[in-house]
Amino acid sequence: MRIIGGTAAGRLLKVPAGYDVRPTPDLVRQAVFNSLAERVAGARVLDLFAGSGAMGLESLSRGAQEAVFIEQHSGACEVIQENLKHAKLRGGRTIKGEALASLRRLSESGERFNVIFADPPYAKKAGDTDYAQQLVSSAHLRGVLAPRGLFVLETMVTKHDSGAIAGWDVLRDRAYGSTRILILQDPTSEHAESPRAADLQPAPAAGPPCDGSRSMEEDATAGWPGV
Repeated sequence: MRIIGGTAAGRLLKVPAGYDVRPTPDLVRQAVFNSLAERVAGARVLDLFAGSGAMGLESLSRGAQEAVFIEQHSGACEVIQENLKHAKLRGGRTIKGEALASLRRLSESGERFNVIFADPPYAKKAGDTDYAQQLVSSAHLRGVLAPRGLFVLETMVTKHDSGAIAGWDVLRDRAYGSTRILILQDPTSEHAESPRAADLQPAPAAGPPCDGSRSMEEDATAGWPGV
């Protein structure tokens, strides 16, 4: 795994060992960041369930002002620090703690972020904690999202996905194999933009689609105007 774009492009990233980590593949990250386009430069970024810190590190490489990494495993926190040092990136801050509890503390302290990434553990079977649902229902997540801010959620593709997330504007919803990437905005946020049809409609595929969605290669080379 490596940093794809920006000042640290090509730098290899270390992945935490010893527990269940699911790094976002390079092509999926490339598609996400090409979609975000200029929204990353100068932004304050929050990376929840950070793991290796790949999303926050990619943001710093592409000009983010600051990236705060939330991770509850000590070993992963150490890996994030090693990756920051290896990539020679500044503006990273690692907080060891459970994601939802950390969101509450950040909200209460008045912190605000322009882009929030979250790649929580998947709820694969009955009884598994549905962190994705807890996040989209969290008042504290909305509390730390700056006006016009974007929430980028990685979750699992299921047969029941409808593209609708209660209480959020869905600006983009793409499937890459078994991975679903949603880019959401709080419609109640000051100056929030309404999603436009052009942003939600897939363009004609440049190559074979992935599970009926746009191909990773297409998203990776096409920006997302206006978002």
